[in-house]
Amino acid sequence: MKKEYFKWYSPTLNIDMQMYVFGHAGYPVILFPTTMGKHNECYDMKLIDSVQWYLDQGIVQIYCPDGINELSWYNKKIHPAERIKNHIWYDEFIMNELVHRIREEKKIPKVAVAGPSFGGYQAANFAFRHPESVSHMFSMSGAFDIKSFLNGYYDTNAYFNNPIDYMPSNNHPDLWNMKIVLGVGEWDICLDANKQMAGILQAKNIPFWYDERRWAKHDWPLWREMFPHYLSKL
Repeated sequence: MKKEYFKWYSPTLNIDMQMYVFGHAGYPVILFPTTMGKHNECYDMKLIDSVQWYLDQGIVQIYCPDGINELSWYNKKIHPAERIKNHIWYDEFIMNELVHRIREEKKIPKVAVAGPSFGGYQAANFAFRHPESVSHMFSMSGAFDIKSFLNGYYDTNAYFNNPIDYMPSNNHPDLWNMKIVLGVGEWDICLDANKQMAGILQAKNIPFWYDERRWAKHDWPLWREMFPHYLSKL
């Protein structure tokens, strides 16, 4: 399994960012880390090992960038409006410094996105905000409502980064062409969040797969089981 490490100064974020890229060829998958995770988290927690066959066969290439949640949603030292703005910069970083580059290198119009736990929110929010750039979205135990991070504050930027709120009115035609998976465990702390999002998608007749795994809780063993199954659908 090919593994490459990159570190560069991000002009979008004005900080150094790191990323692992796994695999030598194949369809690009951007894999977001969990709550406070960095580029190495999914590798260290063996999530990458769970899909090694797909990497070795050249079916996928997986891009694992740093998260910056400690500067955005989880940064209680700054005003909620600034937390949201920092997340928006991260959204622009993913688009401008990863997605655009990947599309140019591979000569393709769209990429896949995925993530476990808070990475599931990141994947879903990015995909639902930019469906013209995302072909597949695999959320594993994600949650889709960020109001609990805002201490009662709410503005337009919050609305457009809170999928529970903006998705009912989101009518971008590419949403109906996206392959969407909402994966969750029967004993998952995010079970209700996934049922709620499933209801929103169903009401809009957007195709999706709601994958509820029995006797499973919100943890890495579940995600190591889910991820290879989802990649098999590419």
